[in-house]
Amino acid sequence: MVADSGGVAAMGMGGGGEPEASDSLRTFGAMVQALREHGGLSREGLADLVGYSKHMVASVELGRRMPDVAFVEGVDRALGNTGALTKAAQHLGRQPGLAAWFRKWARLEATAIVLYTYESRMIPGLLQTEAYARALFDDRLPLLTDEEVEEQWRARAQRQRLLHERPNTAFSFMLEEHMFLRHTGGVDVTRGLLDHLLKMAKLRNIDIQVMPLARESHAGLAGPIQLLETPENRWFAYCEGQRGGLLVSDAKEVSVLQSRYARMRSQALTIPDSVSLLQRMRGDL
Repeated sequence: MVADSGGVAAMGMGGGGEPEASDSLRTFGAMVQALREHGGLSREGLADLVGYSKHMVASVELGRRMPDVAFVEGVDRALGNTGALTKAAQHLGRQPGLAAWFRKWARLEATAIVLYTYESRMIPGLLQTEAYARALFDDRLPLLTDEEVEEQWRARAQRQRLLHERPNTAFSFMLEEHMFLRHTGGVDVTRGLLDHLLKMAKLRNIDIQVMPLARESHAGLAGPIQLLETPENRWFAYCEGQRGGLLVSDAKEVSVLQSRYARMRSQALTIPDSVSLLQRMRGDL
């Protein structure tokens, strides 16, 4: 299974309304809310106890956000330390449309304060349009059923909400120029993709850089890299291939990948020059 740089068996950006929360997330959220109310706490009161925002508590209770491990453990302690929430959270990773190897990263990603992504194969899932994602789905082998396509699209659209729901999270994307020149899905799909990226590049929390075709020095030839920083200021990395992904927690290994990403940022076009290149490519279509 080619995961598409996001571990969901195929990702994209949505145009068709808010994705529905999974049953497991809604059930877990209702559990948190019931225990919180039983304990006489407001959402703000619980947020203060566990060190998260009131918005985070609300999003979890409404089944809209995948809680990370620290959140679950903190809420469990604050609401009686029974272990019930910790046990219930073990079932949250079984989300439709999400590759098994990607689930731990998705939980970290949901609350990250910094997220860096370098991709050399396809546009990252967080930036894909629906049309681009569906073009990727069409090329998947083994072939997907219509139900699987819709399931995976919903999972991808759910993740993409992070770009808008976490305005204080710094997102950095580094993309290879050749991915646009391939015209995946056709010229119309590429045109829509470029329009979308130019729109996203205007957001204050999103930086997009392009690695040009002609570059004598390139620190990322070993493959795609994702890096993130948690609210506790711990760094993790994630590397994905054809049939699986690797979550990296060892500090020395993460440091190596951080160094490579930092070097690539100096080798890629600047942010303004990258936007100019995207605009020129859009004008040429």
